[in-house]
Amino acid sequence: MTTQSLPQTVAATTAAADNSAPKTKHDKLTGVTISAFRVVVSFLFLCHALQGFGAFGGIDGAGTGVGFGSWPGFYASVIEAVTAILVGTGVFTRIAALIASGTMAYAYFVYHQEIALVPLQNMGEPAALYSWIFLLIAVIGPGSLTVAALRRRRG
Repeated sequence: MTTQSLPQTVAATTAAADNSAPKTKHDKLTGVTISAFRVVVSFLFLCHALQGFGAFGGIDGAGTGVGFGSWPGFYASVIEAVTAILVGTGVFTRIAALIASGTMAYAYFVYHQEIALVPLQNMGEPAALYSWIFLLIAVIGPGSLTVAALRRRRG
């Protein structure tokens, strides 16, 4: 009876999937980099959301905010602010990022695309970028530095 040894790629993949395998410096750096990316994007998205309430020059550059309870501007600003905070802190990151992505996709296709097809022509470039960025965060996860990870370490 002969035995076969696993090819090195399969063995390496199995070891990488094993949670007991030691983390390399590259793995740690990747987790920290993803976390930094998530926090910076969330901060910028929160600033974008606060414009809807009149901050940072508002929606017209003169401090005007959307009317309280107006559809969809007010609710979009609330969703953007809440998801920015959740993604930024790393709490319910994947779900919040998916909601933020969908909100920005809705904004792009409903409001910007009817003006023109190309994002640079319809002023929808930020909406398109945020939609794809948050979809990426929803897929790859929050990285290693999150409030949820901190709570798990303490508990």
